[in-house]
Amino acid sequence: AQGGAPQKFVILLAEDDRDDVFFATDALNDANIYHDLRRVADGDELMDYLHGRAGFASLGAAPRPDLILMDLNMPGKDGREALEEIKSDPRLRQIPVVVLSTSSDSVDIADSYDRGANSYLVKPRDYRGWVEMMRAVDRFWFGQVHLAGR
Repeated sequence: AQGGAPQKFVILLAEDDRDDVFFATDALNDANIYHDLRRVADGDELMDYLHGRAGFASLGAAPRPDLILMDLNMPGKDGREALEEIKSDPRLRQIPVVVLSTSSDSVDIADSYDRGANSYLVKPRDYRGWVEMMRAVDRFWFGQVHLAGR
């Protein structure tokens, strides 16, 4: 927004680990990044959110995300399946998906890109790392990249 407050983007965090949700949420706040952070706990809930189903059916319950931060290993539909589903849907495929994983295994990384991930980040080992990663995500995705629909 010109001359006013910075534009708020919608970030959808798909993560089942409560500690990682806490780190991501607190890191955004500590880095003074004020976006609209939404959270789902697994791939099934992620797809319900994106399609406005189940608990996300009411108007305004699920604003379209500008960016999805997604763990690979979640209960139910995992991140790999959800990523493939998102990138094969013409209504969803333009939403950037950043994989957040504890794995730095080259097979997981290559598989994520093969399924359509826009980037792959290894989860930091400490809180300071989370703050730095969230700053980098904010600078790149909301400061440099031109997002579809914005």
